[in-house]
This record gives sequence, structure tokens and C-alpha cells, in this order.
Amino acid sequence: MAFPLSSAIISYKHSLNVSITPSFPKPSFLPTQFVFCSNQMPTKDPARPARPRIHCLSKKTLSEIAVDEKDSILASLPTNLKEKGSTLYASLIDGKGGLQALLESIKDKDPDKVSVGLASSLDTVAEIELLQAPGLSFLLPKQYLNYPRLTGRGIVEFTIEKGDGSTFSPEAGGELRKTATIQVVVDGYSAPLTAGNFVKLVIDGAYDGAKLNCTDQAVLSDSGLDKNGYNVPLEIMPSGQFEPLYRTTLNVQDGELPVLPLSVYGAVAMAHSEVSEEYSSPYQFFFYLYDKRNAGLGGLSFDEGQFSVFGYTIVGKDILPQIKTGDVIRSAKLVEGQDRLILPNES
Repeated sequence: MAFPLSSAIISYKHSLNVSITPSFPKPSFLPTQFVFCSNQMPTKDPARPARPRIHCLSKKTLSEIAVDEKDSILASLPTNLKEKGSTLYASLIDGKGGLQALLESIKDKDPDKVSVGLASSLDTVAEIELLQAPGLSFLLPKQYLNYPRLTGRGIVEFTIEKGDGSTFSPEAGGELRKTATIQVVVDGYSAPLTAGNFVKLVIDGAYDGAKLNCTDQAVLSDSGLDKNGYNVPLEIMPSGQFEPLYRTTLNVQDGELPVLPLSVYGAVAMAHSEVSEEYSSPYQFFFYLYDKRNAGLGGLSFDEGQFSVFGYTIVGKDILPQIKTGDVIRSAKLVEGQDRLILPNES
């Protein structure tokens, strides 16, 4: 993977005590490994073994990384992107803004040239990383590459009907409605596995005809025990991090907050698996009916950081409080984002 190389670029510069502040042209593409030391949270995921909170980068030299990692970097690219990846790698090593030029600038201790060269090299590394996982700014753990994943955003539209034959309240100036529409934006950038599994289920028609159940805090789909979803691990992107944590919750009391908060009316999340809270349900999702009157300090839900949130209601928030137990999802369809869905056999 390209990550060790990006780490070495900064570590090597740092070891020579060149005092500069690098400028990153594409900060949203840069994973946590791009900083000298980063706060890391422990995780139960074997792919993310528990680590100290302060994790410093390896001091392996830049030239060693460049030589040793070339084959593994190029091998990690999809077949149709290997040619482009090879061109980028050649540019990274010997190009005008590549590593050789950066090394010369570092040895000359020229802060201005180092700053420009560092940004250029990291930019190229970021492009290679995006080829490794198209659409995402981070690499998924290897054991999760056999899951569907959504590499961007999508929109799902639900048509809801009353189970008892009654109607929904009319829109302004309109008539009573036998059915109502709810649209949800699904965020694969922050929860690619959870969003990917959900979108695949929608495309497969798994939610068509599903009954809904209501509590004071949520509208839930049925458990779907007869449906074939994936056992996706709990997936939460912490604020300030560049990749999700898997199979671990956040400690809100310690200031750990998710990029996709639950504490929003109409937030959409997966229920927990009946087997383990380290996994989400393969099928059951819920609309969260956030109420600040029932929230904790700072207005955060007591369940914040405990569920895989993957989207938000953008149309039909007024419908959510009208839904009662027994109402039905007549249909669920993906209206935008199918081109961003990657299925296992397409990886």
C-alpha cells in the first residue's frame, strides 16, 4: 500500500530537522498516517489492533520505502488502473515534483522548495491511494473487501403506506395522502460498508413490503430474519480521523464524536446484530427521532457513538412522526448513486 511511503516522506524530512510547515493541497485525501504522531483509539477489530494513543511513524528511510514497496503498491491496484498507477509511481520517484527532487531540497535545507516538494509528493501519493480504493480516501481492511461498499453518496426513496388504510396529513394546500415519500441521503464516504450493504438490499427489493415498528425514539424496519444481508461490523468514522473504526464504539464522554452523528432528527442507522453489538444487523435499520429534551449534556443522544449511522432524511421529516407500528414500506428504490456501488465480484 502507499501509506508507508507517505509516512516516510514526512518522517525523513522530520529526521533532518528542516523546520517547515507543509501545506497539503488535498487534506481530505490524507489518512492519519500523514502526520508525525496521531491520536489513535483502541479497537476490537483484528485489522485495527489495539495501539497506544500516541503512535509515531517509522523511521525507515524514504529510499528504502520507495524501493521495497513498489511491487506491493502496484499489485494493490485494480487491473484497469495499473497503467495509470505505474505512470503516477514513476512521476513520484523521478518527476519534477517527485521524491528525488524532494530529497535534494531537504539536503539543501531549503524550506520553500521542501514545502512545495512535500505537497507535490503527498499529492501524488494521494492519487495512487485513490486508485487503490476508488472513491474513498482510505483503504478498507482486507477482510472487508468481500462486502458491498458505496464509494460516495446515494439517495434512497421510500414510499410509505398506512397499514390500517388511513391517510397521512396533507401537504400544504393539498389533500390527504394514502402514501407518503421519504428520501434519505446515504453517505458511503464515512460508512462505506454499512451504506453499501443497505443500498444493495434496496436494489434487491429487500425492503419492499417491510413492516415498520415504532418506539418513542425510532421508527424501525422489521428484523428481516428471512433476508440475506451482510454481517457488517459496527462502522463509525470518528471526527478528525480519516478512516472508520470497526467493531468498536466511541466514548462521547471523552470527547470522541462521530462524523455522522446520531443526534439529528431523521438520522438513519443500522440496528445492532442480535448476536453481538460489535456488528450491525444485516437488514434492520431505523430512523432516529432525536429529541433534545431526552438528550444528555451538550444535547447529545445517550446512544451517540453506539450505532453505525449512514444517512439522513432529506425529504419527508414531517412524515416520520405520523408513522405507526404496522405501517408498511411499499417500495424502496435507489434514485441516485448506483454507479458508486461496488459489489464483491467487481472489486
